[in-house]
Amino acid sequence: MKGIIHILKRFLPPYKKQLFLTFFFNILTAVLNVFSLATIIPILQILFKVNTETYSFIAWNSGNGSFINIAFNNVNWYITQLIDTHGGSFTLMILAVILIVMTLLKTGTAYLGSYFVIPIRTGVVKDIRNRINDKILSLPIGFFSEERKGDILSRISGDVNEVESSVMSSLDMLFKNPLLIVIYLTTMTILSWQLTLFVLVVLPGMGFIMGRVGRSLKRSSFEAQNMWGELMSQVEETLSGLRVIKAFNAEGKISEKFHAGSNQFRRMSNRIARRQQLAHPMSELLGTITIAIVLWFGGSLILGGRGVIDAATFIYYLTIFYSIINPAKEFSKSAYAVQRGLASMERIDRILDAKNTIREPQHPTTLSFRKEIAYKNIWFRYNSDWVIRDVTLHIEKGKTIALVGQSGSGKSTMADLLPRFYDIQEGGIYIDNVNIKDVTLHDLRSLVGYVNQEAILFNDTFYNNIAFGVTDVRKEQVIEAAKIANAHEFIMATKKGYHTNIGDRGGKLSGGQRQRISIARAILKNPEILILDEATSALDTDSERLVQDALEKLMQNRTTIVIAHRLSTIKNADEIYVMRDGQIVESGQHASLYALGGYYAKLCDTQSEFSE
Repeated sequence: MKGIIHILKRFLPPYKKQLFLTFFFNILTAVLNVFSLATIIPILQILFKVNTETYSFIAWNSGNGSFINIAFNNVNWYITQLIDTHGGSFTLMILAVILIVMTLLKTGTAYLGSYFVIPIRTGVVKDIRNRINDKILSLPIGFFSEERKGDILSRISGDVNEVESSVMSSLDMLFKNPLLIVIYLTTMTILSWQLTLFVLVVLPGMGFIMGRVGRSLKRSSFEAQNMWGELMSQVEETLSGLRVIKAFNAEGKISEKFHAGSNQFRRMSNRIARRQQLAHPMSELLGTITIAIVLWFGGSLILGGRGVIDAATFIYYLTIFYSIINPAKEFSKSAYAVQRGLASMERIDRILDAKNTIREPQHPTTLSFRKEIAYKNIWFRYNSDWVIRDVTLHIEKGKTIALVGQSGSGKSTMADLLPRFYDIQEGGIYIDNVNIKDVTLHDLRSLVGYVNQEAILFNDTFYNNIAFGVTDVRKEQVIEAAKIANAHEFIMATKKGYHTNIGDRGGKLSGGQRQRISIARAILKNPEILILDEATSALDTDSERLVQDALEKLMQNRTTIVIAHRLSTIKNADEIYVMRDGQIVESGQHASLYALGGYYAKLCDTQSEFSE
């Protein structure tokens, strides 16, 4: 119950109005149901002619007995008057019409109760998905190096659906089924408190048995959702690596792995579903047993002449009691759904409650870039091993510096630290003597443009990809950026020009075209600091020439950090920093570094263009 209250407190406050209306119409439904079923008593009395008493009208404010007793007396008086005046058949017809009208009102209020639940249901799902999406955008990149993309996708889809079911079940548990049960029990108590006391002695056994059955469902559901996340991750990896899978004839291996996981998930799902399906037959069986016991007990009292109510009222009593069975069954089924929802909520909260290690300053400093960028004695590690170790370097404004070294030397990490994709553990990074941790992320990243080896594009048009993240842009500016990036011609060769959709991740384009769109995006942003992370390493010679030309245009009058795999692309850099095992081991211009015959010269000699 504590978990249910926690979920409702988190997600229902925006929907107080709909919640109140749902609550109101559920109460109205229960009350109308009680009164509609009450027509059973006079119908039975007329049919079996068991009511031989005579009644006289009692004034409502007479004070002769309780209001309920006066109401029963006056209803019976009115019915006997109808029978005496118009006969039994006419009276039955009137009672039947009253039953129809009451049922119409009851079903109408029941519909309205459900009607106002719908915006709560859809709204809660929308809010959860929005929160997850916003949290994903706010978390640092480092968080996702430890989380599988497929598992995150499963949380925003399958887990959210489970929570949706859980919330709906929680609403039934707290705002519908308990109301029905309380109102029905109150009616039963009014009719016969002795019989109701007997019922309350018998009923708790049913709840105890149902609780024992569902206790382990939450743990099983949590394991199943984790397994589903792993399957989604496998699908995501398969889609991303399909070319490699086919090239290595590994379809059978991947299929076997997925089938094994799918079979395991099926076994878990079967176990959970079977336990959940057990709720309905168990509650029905236990309810029927309880009714049979009450029927035996109450019937014995009436047949023995010791009944506190007459036979017709006892039938009405049983009908009301039987009406409790359905909300009780729904209550037990809801309890199962809630357990599954709570398990899914735990997985969702791993994202929603994740701590963002990249903190915004409480009192940010204004940032301007006029002189230099300085890395001062910085140390950084992802987990336990240091990736950057006591590095110091200065980058003057307008200069182009290059970071070179073997894979894993830390050069890409150095670039990622400047826009605070990650935060250093020791030392500091400064722009004009202002620590980048003292300025807002928006201001810091507004200075930086990024072009990396894998051009990240979106399933949108050329225009929207180039204008991505830039506000108040004119079409002429987008076209000019594309021309500078050598992209205008191939864009105009498409059917809809700049309004052509480029497909998922730019899948309709070649590698060189994707990279030039990425460069056009950086040109339009017009950043003061430019990071080029192996921007040409994955291209063929012709594409590299076009892209390199676009990059040279982009680098003009800009502070540029180049991370290079092909050393030919950084020969003209103002300063080259050679990295090895997270440290700068050499620095200088190309000619002087090569002449030293050190580590940089060895790197150059591995590429034929430098050794000739």
